[in-house]
Amino acid sequence: MDTISIEELFLVTLVLVDDWYESKGKHLLNRTVGDKPTFSDSEMLTLMLAIDFFGFSSERRYHAFIRANYLKLFPKLLNQSEYNRRARSLRYLLNALHQEWATALGVQWENHFLLDTTPVVVVGYRRDKSHSDFRGSADYGYCAARRMKYFGYKLVMLTTLEGTPYSFELVPANTDERDAADEILDTLPPNSNVWSDKGFIDEDWQTNWQQHGVAIWTTKRENQKVQNPPEFDQLLNRVRERIEGAFDILKEGGRSVEKTLAITVEGVCSRIIAKISSVTLRLFLRKFLGINVLTYTVNP
Repeated sequence: MDTISIEELFLVTLVLVDDWYESKGKHLLNRTVGDKPTFSDSEMLTLMLAIDFFGFSSERRYHAFIRANYLKLFPKLLNQSEYNRRARSLRYLLNALHQEWATALGVQWENHFLLDTTPVVVVGYRRDKSHSDFRGSADYGYCAARRMKYFGYKLVMLTTLEGTPYSFELVPANTDERDAADEILDTLPPNSNVWSDKGFIDEDWQTNWQQHGVAIWTTKRENQKVQNPPEFDQLLNRVRERIEGAFDILKEGGRSVEKTLAITVEGVCSRIIAKISSVTLRLFLRKFLGINVLTYTVNP
């Protein structure tokens, strides 16, 4: 097993991004005719993805780290405020890139998915929200799993059993779990199986989705007349471990989806898309190039 340097990892990512950008990405932009930016979109997308190669929770510190150590790779690096604005403007393009990699990983052929939600905190619970950019968008909510009251959003996401992000949505924190899931379950192919936790227990809701070709599997409440066989509940418990593992990845690597440290709605969306795209890239690199981003090793 060989090692891979940070410089090489940057270059591999940049090549992957730029190949996609030249063939598909640039055609998705509504950019007017004129001079190309001196710091290319491919370089910007690469840095948005690579922040999770390191342990930085702050974008400002990450930017300073790149300027101090890797300016030779990114000689036209933007200043901090320009970097933030550019990242927000490219978030939809980055999401399209994530979808491209997810397709290469074969998510379109899957029929088993994991479903869960996680809180996204944007402002302190007791802090005044009257002048916040999140006023009218985020809301107060409660996370039963964490026994936590918070102000912000709820990230609801579908992944494959291997943890590849398939579809996700950001909704106000007070949104019911099932209503939040409705936004993304529509994206599933027919005859799909969705494995989720007790937050999605609702017989009528599950029956309705089953009539639309989506079977949702959860544990049963003790007062429900029809119970799962013990062997099936054992299987559900094993699957729940996968669900927790898939979401734990979104909370590690420095910047967590639960606390993005962004101060605008666009900033939160940009950083969540970047985190999910970075997870997809990590899986892509491991599967097709044998690169383990966590250990900086290559298995030929």
